[in-house]
This record gives sequence, structure tokens and C-alpha cells, in this order.
Amino acid sequence: MNARHSSESEPLLTPAEVAALFRVDPKTVTRWAKAGKLSSIRTLGGHRRYRESEVKALLSGELPAQRDPER
Repeated sequence: MNARHSSESEPLLTPAEVAALFRVDPKTVTRWAKAGKLSSIRTLGGHRRYRESEVKALLSGELPAQRDPER
């Protein structure tokens, strides 16, 4: 790992950027964060941002998708 993985210097993505990568609506990304499938960071203005490394790992299948056990 390199220094880019520190929380202070790692690139953060907006919900729209994450949505474009997954080809879903930005509201879906917000629902994933609320459900705990994707962790988010809040800006001072209250907006959500997502760690690029986590998003790319989820996109490539490196992170297991959490499923609702009732479904």
C-alpha cells in the first residue's frame, strides 16, 4: 500500500461519480450507504463522499456484497 490510502489524501467520489461507475441512480448509492453496503464520509456541508479505493474494490468484486438475510 502507498500513501494514497490514508484517509487524508485518498481521492473521494461524489454520489454521481459512484452512480456513473455502477450505472445506477445517485439515490441508489445513497441507499447503499444507509444500508451499510458502502461506507461514506460526510463533508462539512453534509454531503456524502465515498472512498475511491472502496468503490473500485466493490466494483471489481473484491468486497463481498452484503445481502439482506430476509430476502
